Amino acid sequence: MKSRLYFNRLDNLDNIKEELFNSIKKEKNSIGYYNLPNEDISSILEYADNFNRKIKNIVVVGIGGSSLGAKAVYNFLKPIKDMKRRLLFFESTDPLNISELIKEIDIDKSHFIIISKSGRTVETISIFKYIYAKNQNRNSYTFITDRGSNLDRFAKSIGSKIFYIPSMVGGRFSVLSSVGLVPLALCGIDIKTLLKGAKKIKKSFFEDGDIKSTLLDKAIFYAKNHEKYSINTLFAYSEGLKYFTEWYVQLWGESLGKIQNSSILNIGLTPIGIIGSRDQHSFLQLIMEGKRDKSVTFIKIKEHKSKLKVPDITLANLEDLDILNGIEFGDLINMQCDSIIEALLNEKDIPVDEVIISKVDEKSIGELIYYYELLTSLIGRLFNINTYNQNGVEAGKIILKEKLVTLKR
Repeated sequence: MKSRLYFNRLDNLDNIKEELFNSIKKEKNSIGYYNLPNEDISSILEYADNFNRKIKNIVVVGIGGSSLGAKAVYNFLKPIKDMKRRLLFFESTDPLNISELIKEIDIDKSHFIIISKSGRTVETISIFKYIYAKNQNRNSYTFITDRGSNLDRFAKSIGSKIFYIPSMVGGRFSVLSSVGLVPLALCGIDIKTLLKGAKKIKKSFFEDGDIKSTLLDKAIFYAKNHEKYSINTLFAYSEGLKYFTEWYVQLWGESLGKIQNSSILNIGLTPIGIIGSRDQHSFLQLIMEGKRDKSVTFIKIKEHKSKLKVPDITLANLEDLDILNGIEFGDLINMQCDSIIEALLNEKDIPVDEVIISKVDEKSIGELIYYYELLTSLIGRLFNINTYNQNGVEAGKIILKEKLVTLKR
């Protein structure tokens, strides 16, 4: 994985970089996600190896950080892997969505993973109740939650398998924990290599590799210029990264939209995730000629597994497009990405950077996940906020529960 910055690095900031780096090194001892690449996953691997071979569907019941990470990894790898099982997600209380998904699966050949850190997530528990009313076989369920939660106690009461979320690991930073690793392993994804990719980025950052300099420069630029460039657009040139961009939107939105410590100042960077080349024909217009309040990060894949080519044929009245003949689609989409980068650089006042993934595999997506988690933490430190809480989300949950109580009176 490579990361290139096309905007000017800010000068005379060595002291800030050193202070920022040291603060993250210190934070690493108290925030759990930093050390997930080094977690012992032997129990997860053993569970996956001995799993019921009759099960065809792994169904995650969870929302936000409990589902988006695993969905991102699964859908990135699905086009190039022969998965052992399908991975599906119940993550909305939309009744039509629930009905549609229930029709799509054979409950007797499905295993449900119920994920809630607190054990009291309204969306998750309401959907679980609906499914449990249809199937009360304890062997049909695996629970992932905090040790001692009410969901933990319920799972023990019915004798189902339980995995615990490591301490100090928040939902949106939990994809490399049991939250993401259990469902991914059950589908046949190589979670060892996934963690190996994350470990590579961790080592490069904390042991003075290339990634350290890039991430520090990038975080400082975003933090210093957040009032002018308040929106970061992640432009991923792969349909397989669609759900990664959704994970990134939650990661940045929930982590960086805060009230600054010791002040009343609201702060944040608005994340937008789009896909190339599709969104060249829509959102790009706003980036190119709209208000100059957006930075743009491009993600592209250096080596596509597919060698699919444009056929060497001529179409009547379209002869000028014979320049496409024989070009691999993988090369074409990367040329499209490079062309848009060049066009934006010609504008001179749109900050652009590029992340290049070597290929579509577990190691690459593991690198990308940890890279963005680190970047989020760095910006949070510079913003002087608590990157890991979500008081704004909790406020809505409190009001919802009050409404539910009132409804039952």
